[in-house]
Amino acid sequence: MTVHFIGAGPGDPDLLTIRARDLIARCPVCLYAGSLVPEAVVAHAPAGARVLDTAPMTLDQIMAEIEIAHAEGLDVARVHSGDPSLYGAIAEQIRRLNAAGIPFDITPGVPAYAAAAAVLGIELTIPEVAQTVILTRTAMKSSPMPPGEELEALARTKATLAIHLSIRNLRQVRRALEPHYGADCPVAVVYRVGWPDQKVLRGTLADIAATVRAEKITRTALILVGQALSASDFRDSALYDGAHVHLLRPTRSADV
Repeated sequence: MTVHFIGAGPGDPDLLTIRARDLIARCPVCLYAGSLVPEAVVAHAPAGARVLDTAPMTLDQIMAEIEIAHAEGLDVARVHSGDPSLYGAIAEQIRRLNAAGIPFDITPGVPAYAAAAAVLGIELTIPEVAQTVILTRTAMKSSPMPPGEELEALARTKATLAIHLSIRNLRQVRRALEPHYGADCPVAVVYRVGWPDQKVLRGTLADIAATVRAEKITRTALILVGQALSASDFRDSALYDGAHVHLLRPTRSADV
């Protein structure tokens, strides 16, 4: 048997990959994070499958279910939201699987930051404006950030930031970023991206907290920060520039 870690995407069942759908459809056991993965995703499970919402379960309980499936030779679809490589808490599961000699593989999913950028209709990397995207979070009640990864340190890059798990921490986000990004830096908050009740809020570092508070958003939201969110006066990329020669276009367009 194999435990298949599967990225379900940010919420819209249509963003499930074909591989993910097919794996779910053939696994007799399906464990999914019900607080973030819609039931429409696990509806692909075969008739009679054991389908369990792991949101109220502990790691020990989840591993117990996997070990039972392993003993019975049953493949497991372990379905996580977004892409499981990012804040998916799969590392601790993988560590236990390795210790128990249980095989696994990973199927990537559409990450929330990519889905949010699509909803906003923007590119996160703009020539000479931002060429780096940093995926991060703030500590709040979860494990502390490693030394050097605090938001104050990352702010010095002025890169596009995708800040997860921090919607209740907007005051600290502003304090950390404003000295480097400026109070008028564009910010977008996307709540439950890909779900029917999705909301998109736009503002600046100076006013986004008030907007979020007015909408009473307290969880399941991604914060995007950076000049790329509203850039319009920028040079075209060299990728399609007729004067730019590269391997697939070895001559200047004007010379052809």
